[in-house]
Amino acid sequence: MGALPAAARAYIAGAVLAAALCAVPTVRDASAVPWGAVALLAGLCAVSERLPRCPLTMPVLLAGVFLLPPGAAGLVAVPGALLGRVGRRPVWVRRLWHAAQFSLAASAASYVHGLGTPPGAPPPPFPYALLPALAAALTLALVVTALDGGVLIAAEGRSPRAAWGAPLPGALVPPLLHGPTGLMTALLWHSAYGPVAALLVLLPMSVSSWVLDRCRRERAAHQATVRALVQAVDLKDRYTRGHSERVGRASVLIARELGITGDRLEAVRFAGTLHDVGKLGVPTRLLRKDGPLTPEERRVIELHPEFGHEMVRGIGFLGEARDAILHHHERLDGSGYPYGLIGHQIPEFARVVAVADAFDAMTSTRSYSRARPVPVALAELHRCSGSQFDPRMVAALSRALDRHGWCPASDRERSPEDIIPPSRNVPVDHRSPTGSPAAGFAHPGGPS
Repeated sequence: MGALPAAARAYIAGAVLAAALCAVPTVRDASAVPWGAVALLAGLCAVSERLPRCPLTMPVLLAGVFLLPPGAAGLVAVPGALLGRVGRRPVWVRRLWHAAQFSLAASAASYVHGLGTPPGAPPPPFPYALLPALAAALTLALVVTALDGGVLIAAEGRSPRAAWGAPLPGALVPPLLHGPTGLMTALLWHSAYGPVAALLVLLPMSVSSWVLDRCRRERAAHQATVRALVQAVDLKDRYTRGHSERVGRASVLIARELGITGDRLEAVRFAGTLHDVGKLGVPTRLLRKDGPLTPEERRVIELHPEFGHEMVRGIGFLGEARDAILHHHERLDGSGYPYGLIGHQIPEFARVVAVADAFDAMTSTRSYSRARPVPVALAELHRCSGSQFDPRMVAALSRALDRHGWCPASDRERSPEDIIPPSRNVPVDHRSPTGSPAAGFAHPGGPS
């Protein structure tokens, strides 16, 4: 404990001593303790702590709270805490602290659960078991949070409000979430089916939690992939800084109005966020060119949808987003690119992203144009609907903005060269392959 402040060392030593004192009655009256149940539950806690992302620790600990007297319930937590994974040093001090902390919390929760119930008696039948189980789960959460806050105050000098107030809501979730599983385990333990059936309750819960964890990790990996691609585009083309995220957000607003939900809604978000990923294949000198583009240079920049589609072709989770990346510069009248698709030949997500892209370009300040007010941008979209944009998508964006509003690009999202003083009159660049006014809200060297 040499690296810890003296106050923290004293606090941890006091917690360990208190946990040991709670266990004294159990050791003194060993004959009255169901040591087989203690050993089985403690072993399950230890195994759960050693397995990565295994969700059994809390329901097993709560089952011990509901089944055992206070001192024995406190012992259930000790092996798992001493064998658990610790990411920071000093490792053994932290393990000892967690053992004392959860032992005290389990003892207190078992005491609260046993109020009004004879020692060693089985839990009351359902639904009468719910109220004492809820009180015990809340006690466990409160004691853990109180002890955690105390060690943060002693070791790091945090204020009581920061140490206790902020973590409390989150600390209540795991015991309350896993309480029903622990209660079911305890009720079956004393049933005719015995401990084996009780432990089988934990199996489906473990499998389902493992599957949910895998889904969360996969989703996090998807989002990390998208963020990395967007950051790469933003670093290469300063004119799109923050643009991709806003187009993703506007695309979701439109999609929700169209009744798109679930995985398809997530695909719309990916489509809007990654619509310009193909700019990674465009020479930087063209993206940052301030003067007019030659026809050859414009043709190179107009390849960015195809570049983007090739880049994401093998990313399976993008789904329909891949077609949106390829076709978001198509126009209903067939004058767009890369393939000059007409009307409903253009994929639905591409029509969504086209509107979101143009809207954000018009409402964002850039080095060559000032942001237009949202009503002006919407009027421009309506004017070009039917020829350039799908009227359904424009109407959906209008309804969404009426309901949710819109926060355009802030100064924090712009580099210094992107901020235009209000007094400076910068003309809008209207250059585009078709001369459409809405298409002109783009980088002066090419399409946005």
